[in-house]
Amino acid sequence: MHSWISIDKDSDFSIYNIPFGIYSQNGAQKRVCTAIGESILDLAMLHDMGLWKDLSIERSIWTQDVLNPFIGLGKQVTNTVRERIQNTLADVDSPLKGNPKALIPMEEVQLHLPVSIGDYTDFYSSIEHATNVGKMFRDPDNALLPNWKHLPVGYHGRASSVIVSGVNIHRPKGQTKPNEGAPVYGATKRLDFELEMAFVIGKNSDLGTSISTEEADSYIFGMVLFNDWSARDIQKWEYVPLGPFLGKSFASSMSPWIVTTEALDFARVAGPVQDPDVLPYLKYSGDQNYDIRLSLGLTPKSGEETIICQTNFRYMYWNMLQQLAHHTVNGCNVNIGDLMASGTISGSEAGSYGSLLELSWGGKREVQLKNDQTRKFLEDYDIVTIYGHAKKGDRRVGFGEVSAEILPSK
Repeated sequence: MHSWISIDKDSDFSIYNIPFGIYSQNGAQKRVCTAIGESILDLAMLHDMGLWKDLSIERSIWTQDVLNPFIGLGKQVTNTVRERIQNTLADVDSPLKGNPKALIPMEEVQLHLPVSIGDYTDFYSSIEHATNVGKMFRDPDNALLPNWKHLPVGYHGRASSVIVSGVNIHRPKGQTKPNEGAPVYGATKRLDFELEMAFVIGKNSDLGTSISTEEADSYIFGMVLFNDWSARDIQKWEYVPLGPFLGKSFASSMSPWIVTTEALDFARVAGPVQDPDVLPYLKYSGDQNYDIRLSLGLTPKSGEETIICQTNFRYMYWNMLQQLAHHTVNGCNVNIGDLMASGTISGSEAGSYGSLLELSWGGKREVQLKNDQTRKFLEDYDIVTIYGHAKKGDRRVGFGEVSAEILPSK
């Protein structure tokens, strides 16, 4: 498939992608859009051209400030919309070619949080990450907790503090416990990133029902890049006995483009062997992991970016189908726009660890940056950026980036 638009071969937004997002321009009303190359395409304009008039989609769908109503039309409709956008971008006689207002340079628009997130769940699904953390804080010879290989461990996060890429965060404050003496209050000294991905729920389920692994794919609309910021010292003091709280809830960043699972079908791969065998409700068939190459760059104030981590989503021990099946096996319902994050994605090599906690091994090692700078944890005015894409042959589908700068505590 080729487009009449000139698109760089390394663009995340090839004709094979067609992600969905929300944009505004010059402070005007937010609207639904897609990305192609270095431009965005306003979908209300395509609606006015009659591209999907037979689908009976109300024009107001395209002038919403979130994608939830569009996603709620169902995959049969949303997939058809995506395919028709692809077709008109491939058609050399497309009426878009004669419309100078159709394609808007991405640099001229502002991208927004693409969905209204009612609930957010964070999993802990990388065996490499869980093993590293277990070695540091529990038992080097018995790192995983007894339940880890039997179920996808997760916790309910704070949806209100999920922010879109480009929104900067202030260093959080809370209680920490020195090695000696009483707890103290102040700004975290061990601020960290967590390189993750997340998926967006595409349809509602009913309270009291479960979603099987066979059904789960139909409930997943698409995926985003995700950074679940962590204050390690606050977390360490507070997390026993109930788990993450203030050390996580201050901010989580997501990329503005939702890439559909259909766009990523070509990147499906087999996951790792799960041993011991999982319970029946967690069994699945087919290739359900994704070969998505991920990298993370750290840019210090007035400095150059250094890529300090390169990993891959294919490493995940627990896949998205299993996560959703486990999340709902007790009858918990899900809603359109709910966000489910993977947990930190780490590989088996040191350069593939998805957090500074692992890269610095709990602050015992220096992480080398350019110009002789180093880090153990994040400093004020550091900028953290996650990139991700899938590639096979001439087909490339990417996510853009999720980025934010660390500002001093308020």
